[in-house]
Amino acid sequence: MRTELVSEPGLADHPNEDFASVGLPASGQGGSLVVLDGVTPPRSETGCLHSVPWFTARLGGALTELTVSLPDVPLAEALSRAISRTSAAHAETCDLSHPRTPQATVVLARWSPASVEYLVLSDSALLVETADGTVTPVLDDRLARLPRSALATDALVDAHYRNKEGGFFTAAADPSVAARAVTGALPRSEVRTLAALTDGAGRWVEKFREGDWADFLALVRKQGARALVDRVRELERADAAGSRTHLGRSKTHDDATVAYAEL
Repeated sequence: MRTELVSEPGLADHPNEDFASVGLPASGQGGSLVVLDGVTPPRSETGCLHSVPWFTARLGGALTELTVSLPDVPLAEALSRAISRTSAAHAETCDLSHPRTPQATVVLARWSPASVEYLVLSDSALLVETADGTVTPVLDDRLARLPRSALATDALVDAHYRNKEGGFFTAAADPSVAARAVTGALPRSEVRTLAALTDGAGRWVEKFREGDWADFLALVRKQGARALVDRVRELERADAAGSRTHLGRSKTHDDATVAYAEL
């Protein structure tokens, strides 16, 4: 088995809000990938004393433990338990009902000798390569389906779309959000490679159009995840104004994370 993790902050002087892990149980019979993309808060009040990196470390650590130690617990239930555990860690000091309480996108994948399970919540992605070389992105596209006018201001998003029906969902303080995730399972024999990534790395496809998801996976396999992230940084620097991208971008540089596993 080959695994690789690369996670780089968008700015050298700013904490990385992403989280990534590979969990390999002592039995050697399976494993898991966990990738979170912490949602950068606005400059206004969030109701919480804690930073986004604090939140993603807590939630990601809980998910890494639960996905490995409880292999019979479905991934949605593992996410629900991890959110509950993280919320309990700061419920007495913070207003968890605030729409901007720390939160994150989630990608989980777990494999056993029999199957490969997956879960995606919000706009990070999971790439699944099957035995015949076909690469399929597993996406939660609810945010992408919203009209750009719906995302005009933070206040508009928070009031009408963030963790609301008709909008999009992230892992924040409410464990019931786990039921909103995109989930599924495939026979282990049908899956050759997995790659979980945050949208900062996904810019290679979604913003800069350097290739499709199969090209993305081929680059990571051949040159490594570091080469992929380095190329994204080159593209960002060359297009600081965002004129080349078809959708624009809110940040010149974003945290970029790739977790890769050949099964």
